[in-house]
Amino acid sequence: MAPLCYRRHRFPPEIIQHTIWLYLRFTLSYRDVEELLAERGLDISYETVRRWVLKFDPAIARRLRQRRPRPSGSLAFGRDGGTHRGRANVSVATLFDPPEKRSKPGPFHAYAGSSRRD
Repeated sequence: MAPLCYRRHRFPPEIIQHTIWLYLRFTLSYRDVEELLAERGLDISYETVRRWVLKFDPAIARRLRQRRPRPSGSLAFGRDGGTHRGRANVSVATLFDPPEKRSKPGPFHAYAGSSRRD
């Protein structure tokens, strides 16, 4: 894939990339990005930010998708050393049952009613 072309732009590629990163990473509005850049001494209008995002965002997203590791069919190891394929063997109903209905209370229930507490 050819590198992104930043020719014919007034600002250096680092400024453009940082501006796009601010907009996408923090879900800011174009005017918010304009204010952040103005605080750093850059006079960039929100319309310029919008044009940069529309022009460079698809190419940057494509590159990120290509760099992302592909999912593999290998097994993942759990805490107990056993293997699983991404799902625990616990039903949803068990997770939302009140503690009285569960078969094994957790360690935090051991001293719930104890008067020996300091």
